[in-house]
Order: sequence, then C-alpha cells, then structure tokens
Amino acid sequence: MCDEHFLQDLPRYATSMTRRRFGALSAGAGVAMMLPPVVNAQAVAERDVEIETPDGVADAYFVHPAEGAHAAVLVWPDALGLRPAFREMGKRLAQSGYSVLTVNPFYRRRRAPIVPEGASFQDESVRSVVMPLMQSLNPETHRTDARAFIGWLDRQPAVDTSRKVGTTGYCMGGPIVMRTAATVPDRVGAAASFHGGGLVTSDEDSPHLLIPQMKASFLIAIAENDDEREPDAKNVLRTAFDEAGLAAEIEVYEGAAHGWCPPDMPVYNEEQAERAWSRLLALFETALA
Repeated sequence: MCDEHFLQDLPRYATSMTRRRFGALSAGAGVAMMLPPVVNAQAVAERDVEIETPDGVADAYFVHPAEGAHAAVLVWPDALGLRPAFREMGKRLAQSGYSVLTVNPFYRRRRAPIVPEGASFQDESVRSVVMPLMQSLNPETHRTDARAFIGWLDRQPAVDTSRKVGTTGYCMGGPIVMRTAATVPDRVGAAASFHGGGLVTSDEDSPHLLIPQMKASFLIAIAENDDEREPDAKNVLRTAFDEAGLAAEIEVYEGAAHGWCPPDMPVYNEEQAERAWSRLLALFETALA
C-alpha cells in the first residue's frame, strides 16, 4: 500500500512525463484532460449522494448512462480517497455503459475530499491526514460498507438488478474488493484489484482466505515493485482461485509501480493503465452480462 516503500520507489518510476502531468494537476489542470476519451461514449447523468449505513452517512459520487438500467459497479478508491481523479474514472466507466458508485471510504471521520487536488503522498502533511484514516478501517467496516453500498445500488432505477454487480479497488481498495466479493457473493459477479496491497498476509483474516466464499470472476493487476517485495503472493492467489474453481486473471504489470492507474498519481503510467482498463472492460463484458 501507500507507505515508505511507495516513497522509496518513487524516483525510479516517476518519469519526466509523469512529473509534468502531476505538476499540471497541482497547478489546476483538469483530470478529465488527462484521461483518454471513451470511444462511442454514452451520455451520462451524475450526482453526489449520501448513503445511510449502520455507522453513519457516507458521501459518494453516482454516475450512470442517461437512459436505461445498467449493471452496477462499486468503486473503492486508494488511500487519497474520493477526489476528482476517481470521479473521472467513475464517469469513464459510466460512459462505457455502467451505473457507477464511487465512495468515500473514510466517511466515518471525514467527508471527501480529504486532501486538496494534486496532493501527494510524498508530503508529510498529507500522510499525517491519510494514515490515521486508513488505520480507522478494518475487515468489519469493509463488510458493513459492502452490504450498505450494494444494497443502495440495488434500489436505484438506473441499476439493472438482473445483472451481477462489479467492484473495483485501488491500493487499499484491493482488500476491500475481496471482502466485498465474499460478503455479498450472490450479487458480485466481477471484481478487480489494481495495485492492491495486503491481498495475501499471514493474518487469520487475510483477504485471500475468503476466496472459497466468493462467486466472482477476478482481475488482479499487480505493480512491478509490489511483486518484487512479495513475489509469492501471486502464486498463493492463483492456487486459491484455482482450488475454488473461480476464473482469475492475475498479472504483474512490468514497468508499472504501485499507484500506476489513477491519472493524478506521480507514477501514473498511461500505457499500462490503459491496458489494465481494457482488461477490466473485458471482464465486465463477460462476467456482468
């Protein structure tokens, strides 16, 4: 996850191009300009929403095609939370034909945005805000929120409840995706983790131990430097999915660092992010049909 390893590896992966892009974001350039356009994009409707959960009221962003009902997708952001980059990523999925809820996982303590646009995990002031928020989450909050958010989605006219739900997670969102798939197995048909941290641990509540409880097809996109530090994790995951009889595409993205997918990250790698995005769309096309 975003920790001292992220900071140590940053000089290796933050090319001059990504530094310029990150500088543009810090200067106020729109994130939408940073993402490639969607071919044959659908018109969308979008709004900020508030969702009641057993622990309070969660703020979130809901975007969906302007007409009809569509398969739902629940998006778990990385450690910097719900922000313009993830709004644009959610809108991009909606333009591809999905009803997308991107949530603020830290709603119990703070409304989004939790950091200014262009904020960097490199900054101690940012880490001092983010780390306690990350530590406030746990397996039980993951499960509680998964039920609440998918329940909310299933009540929306823009959601086709005859189709399975998809869920995606980035960085700290990776373990939450796995717990979501295990908590609501009859609804979640596709799940994707992008540079997810802590998918395989030695703890008794390690996410990978939940795989037998899942029914979803998976995409697990692993950062090169995460794989270097935990080279056995991908093999443990492959074995667990195989034994559960679940389809899982598990790949290390060469040259891509932890955090390479969101366009506002200093290690954003457009080529590899687009490849991961195309694999996500392929997964959803088959598993959420």
